[in-house]
Amino acid sequence: MQLRPDQLDAHLAKKLGSLYVLHGNEPLLVIEAADAIRAAARAQGFAEREVLVAGPGFKWDELFLAAGNLSLFGGDKLVDLRIPSGKPGRDGGEALKRYCGSLPGGVVTLVTLPELDWQTKKGGWFGTLSEAGVAIECNAPPLHQLPAWIAGRLARQEQSAPRAALEFIAAHVEGNLLAAHQEIQKLGLLHPKGEVTLEQVEGAVLNVARYDIDKLRAALANSDAPRCVCVLEGLKAEGAAPPLVLWTLANESRNQCQRNPGRRGAARNALLHAARIDRIIKGVARGDIWDEFCQLALRLTRVT
Repeated sequence: MQLRPDQLDAHLAKKLGSLYVLHGNEPLLVIEAADAIRAAARAQGFAEREVLVAGPGFKWDELFLAAGNLSLFGGDKLVDLRIPSGKPGRDGGEALKRYCGSLPGGVVTLVTLPELDWQTKKGGWFGTLSEAGVAIECNAPPLHQLPAWIAGRLARQEQSAPRAALEFIAAHVEGNLLAAHQEIQKLGLLHPKGEVTLEQVEGAVLNVARYDIDKLRAALANSDAPRCVCVLEGLKAEGAAPPLVLWTLANESRNQCQRNPGRRGAARNALLHAARIDRIIKGVARGDIWDEFCQLALRLTRVT
């Protein structure tokens, strides 16, 4: 069974399943989901908990021993298995398959993984886990969904905010949900229940957004010039490597040459611009690298 993080609370209000699998790119959501499962297990009588960390040298027999070693006092047990690398290896994969083939009674097993690539998701051991239990992928919401996510978090502390304030928060915490969580909690401490104004939000929220190359690539693909400039400013502030940024912009220039035969001249000019930036990076030409990045991004968003 596959669940979204926002479906977990309703699911946990019922009888617990025997196996839960958490994975995704957002640590805050993974932590919260794991905490909710552990709390539900305690509430339903799973008083004992054993934590296993499958790192280098881990012996997979320990998983079977933990599941079979129930409390002498008759209580049910939570086996909390963590695989930090997301790669159990051949022996681990086979052990997980065997474990899923005969899930022990009186035991809830929680398996926590990091973000998984598509190849790992296609792997037999992960497919077996997902089919045998409840799998929850905890990914950060994209920017266009972030205001609604923030509104939901504010509602938990009986606060609300106008759309402009939600978008302001989203722009300042993008890619960093843990910081977003902290900023929302701060609003709960600074202001009473009810609506928080845009002015109050602006006075309280720090700029803790994180930007990466994938966001720049998406903005270029969507011909979103303001977004490109915003992401480039974020990359500059975070000390991103100029050669990596240049590679992304030059690659988009080449893609435009292929996608738009009628506009190849403009795309070639963009490649020439990228070559000039490369000379600036290498110190053989003069210019402001980040200003040139912005100019090239604007050129590329006009070409399409």
